[in-house]
Amino acid sequence: MAGTRPIPRPLWKAAALSGMASYLDAGLIVSISVNLAVYRDSYDMGVWMAGAISAIVTGCIAVGSLVGGRLADLFGRRRVYNWDIFCFALGALVITLAPDDITLLVGVLVAGLAAGADLPTSLAVVSDAAPSWARGRLVAFTQVMWMLGITVAIFLGFVLSTTGMTGGRLITGQLAVAAIVTWALRSRLKLPDEPPETETGAAPEAISLKGVWTRAALLPMTATFVFYVTWGLGANTFGQFGTYLLVTVSDASQSLATGINLAFIPIGVLLTFAFVRVADSPWRDRLFHVAAVVQILAFVIASLTAGALVGMLVFFVLYQLSNPFAGEANYKVWSQLTLPADTRATTQGLTYALSRGVFAVAAFFTPALADHSPSVLLWTITACMTAAALAGVFIIRVLVPRSARDVPDGADLRVPSTSPAGLPDKEH
Repeated sequence: MAGTRPIPRPLWKAAALSGMASYLDAGLIVSISVNLAVYRDSYDMGVWMAGAISAIVTGCIAVGSLVGGRLADLFGRRRVYNWDIFCFALGALVITLAPDDITLLVGVLVAGLAAGADLPTSLAVVSDAAPSWARGRLVAFTQVMWMLGITVAIFLGFVLSTTGMTGGRLITGQLAVAAIVTWALRSRLKLPDEPPETETGAAPEAISLKGVWTRAALLPMTATFVFYVTWGLGANTFGQFGTYLLVTVSDASQSLATGINLAFIPIGVLLTFAFVRVADSPWRDRLFHVAAVVQILAFVIASLTAGALVGMLVFFVLYQLSNPFAGEANYKVWSQLTLPADTRATTQGLTYALSRGVFAVAAFFTPALADHSPSVLLWTITACMTAAALAGVFIIRVLVPRSARDVPDGADLRVPSTSPAGLPDKEH
């Protein structure tokens, strides 16, 4: 059975190092969220400045995804894979040491661009290295790293909630350290060779751009974009503003707000591991239907209670139970399964970029909208989650079966012998 075939350790290592893109992406967004109230007090920010910071980090991730994915397909995924995480470390250091809000924005700009560039590139790298029977689990494992990034940021936010800016600097400083360590490990990692068109010197831009605008690429690219942008409007809002909303709407203290987030995170982490287990089996898509309904119910409860603390507690339980099976992990796996391999970084970078651009605009207005009417904000998110569920059903019933038929029999079914450095050597 495909979902139970063991995966060699070198491929898990590649997935873990690629998953650091998700760890740092989530860690950056949640760290800004956790620190937002601290930044507001320390830098004397208003609601519009708070919204601007959240919008900039998301907008930069969007631009970085678009540019980074394209550069990876043009000049080599290996090269971009190694250097964008080093740039992230520089940005995270600037954020950590920022003496004022302007310097903070500069650091957010650099770190956001680098994080965005690493997302589609790292997913393409692990997908290139993976045989077809293991691709779902290896790609899904990057979502475990995403959950870990959230967990560490929220845990540190809870532990350091009474330490002000000192705690805020430690929360972002660990991202810089993690990025530097990952850069060192990636630099020594042996990766599969680049696509043939890059190796032979053909014009990759002509091949790649033409491939992007074909029906084979456009349909899955559009469908995965619709799913990710609608689902992500809710997930991104609570990722960036979960603590902020609990403090300003639900009247929770900073410590209670971070504690609530932290208490429910283990549920999400354990279930994300469960998703990895089923990511190459039919249960991946079967569980989506149930989880999508529960996820919608979670937002309905939050909306009906207009963000009251009791309603938010119920929301967090249902959301953590459902999100691992009807969220970003599905988007990552579906994208790698349905998008053409030769332009995978470019096309997924485009869907990431467009989605994060929408998130950035939404983030700019979220604090003001939450201040004006929490109910309107929550019902809008509920509608987005419903649209995401419908898009997911279309992908499952139409695109996934179609992509499975398009894969030649026997393709990617062998695991190459491993090099001394631990990753597969190129097959000849």
